[in-house]
Amino acid sequence: MNAMYRVPLYSRLLRPLMKAVFQGLFHILSDVHITGQENVPRGQAYIAAINHISLYDPPFALAFWPEMVEALGAVDIWHRPGQKWLARMYHGIPVHRGEYDRQVFDKALAVLSAGRPLLLAPEGGRSHATSMRQAKPGVAFLAEQTGVPVVPAGIFGTTDDFWHRAKSGQRPRLEMRIGKPLRLPPVEGKGAERRIARQRNADLVMAHIAGLLPPEYRGYYADSAILPE
Repeated sequence: MNAMYRVPLYSRLLRPLMKAVFQGLFHILSDVHITGQENVPRGQAYIAAINHISLYDPPFALAFWPEMVEALGAVDIWHRPGQKWLARMYHGIPVHRGEYDRQVFDKALAVLSAGRPLLLAPEGGRSHATSMRQAKPGVAFLAEQTGVPVVPAGIFGTTDDFWHRAKSGQRPRLEMRIGKPLRLPPVEGKGAERRIARQRNADLVMAHIAGLLPPEYRGYYADSAILPE
């Protein structure tokens, strides 16, 4: 694996501007609440893991995360008018949903090996509903390979009808709660045993995210949510 990872100069210059613009837009259109910023281990590598309801989650998380992070996003975004330019300007990392993509994992590992934080959605795609789906094992694989902590974050209010509610003047409440960093248990064994251990770790991450969310958002993890201490 090549551990070298560099963000183009144009993206390094544009990111602060994009962050400020989206913060302003979200504040105008909605009632924004961010808690737990003190839990972020700034200036080092970690995985920021969020639940994924709609297309509004990534820009909301990136706009209000306490520091600049690299981000994985569905490759579909790179083919949609408007969204593709934002993704390219930010220099996001495209992911083919439902497929094993070694190149994406290599990029993600390079980000973390370079000491940078990485934001992703363990569910592997948006749910289009408030209830969480079961995670893919990718988040556990990345944590296993790098030894970095995972910072869970629960987002709510960013439903598919957010824009309709916002433009009608309702100023819906958008909230992101950032939890304490997690160190996942070691993954041991081989073959099926190893895959089961990775899925268990991915589910552990999601259980912590679920604990940061209202009960109606927990979905698959309703019975296993781990509430913050």
